[in-house]
Amino acid sequence: MKIAFQMDPIEAVNIEADSTFRLAEEAQARGHSLFYYPPDTLAYQNGKITARGYPMTVQRVAGGHVDFGPEEEVELAKFDVVWLRQDPPFDMHYITTTHLLDRLKDQTLVVNDPFWVRNYPEKLLVLDFPDLTPPTAIARDLEILKAFRQAHGDVILKPLYGNGGAGVFLLKEDDRNMTSLHELFSGFSREPLIVQKFLPDVSKGDKRVILVDGEPVGAINRVPAKGETRSNMHVGGRPEKIKLTPRDLEICARIGPLLREKGQVFVGIDVIGQYLTEINVTSPTGIQELERFDGVNIAANIWQAIEQKLV
Repeated sequence: MKIAFQMDPIEAVNIEADSTFRLAEEAQARGHSLFYYPPDTLAYQNGKITARGYPMTVQRVAGGHVDFGPEEEVELAKFDVVWLRQDPPFDMHYITTTHLLDRLKDQTLVVNDPFWVRNYPEKLLVLDFPDLTPPTAIARDLEILKAFRQAHGDVILKPLYGNGGAGVFLLKEDDRNMTSLHELFSGFSREPLIVQKFLPDVSKGDKRVILVDGEPVGAINRVPAKGETRSNMHVGGRPEKIKLTPRDLEICARIGPLLREKGQVFVGIDVIGQYLTEINVTSPTGIQELERFDGVNIAANIWQAIEQKLV
């Protein structure tokens, strides 16, 4: 098959951790040809969706993990699969790429389905499952945020469309910084904030569960660094081997059919203690850590699911 990857610069990725690199590596091993383009080159021209990028080959060699062919402009409808894999923030630039890629739906398989990536961003899809999630509010109104903290005590405050743990704050019940943080965020963004009841179980780890076509295939535990509340590996969280619990499987059984129905092939959910906190569909990570811990080729599972959809 012909596979295109829409992603941030592949030259800069950590080949021991990056999930997109692992997907490209597995695709190449399965005999598929690879093409890379950055999202800024995606365009609509004369009724066609085009991108400017490079044929590529990958290899697990630090500092030399990708080789590019000559730059060319391609029509994406001529590819079998296009991967939507650039990192958030989930801003209007990101949303526009989903609109353009959605125009390929009758010709090319886009993974994950861009229509539902656009309508199911990570911190919003969980609202469909209030019994699985901690108490949550989404608002720009400061008084609503204050009332939520008064009702629930210690809370986590974060940007609604952020990623990688950036801008995440633990506000204790007596913390005086909520107004200042609200002013800070409001000064550069018109987006609402999301506030959730703080879950002390995060000290034991924030579990990333990987689902492939709606089915759980394993999990890693991300333990916060000393002195940190955030467990994201981008900010020093330590990955650990962990098994799926009955509660994890219950959560996956509830959300899996919806993910499968909406074309979300590769999804990473976040579970703290007994609670689902995020459903990551934009650019989930964790494949390589899970493969090392469990010895299972998750990338192959993902490609098998994709190949079955194209039969």
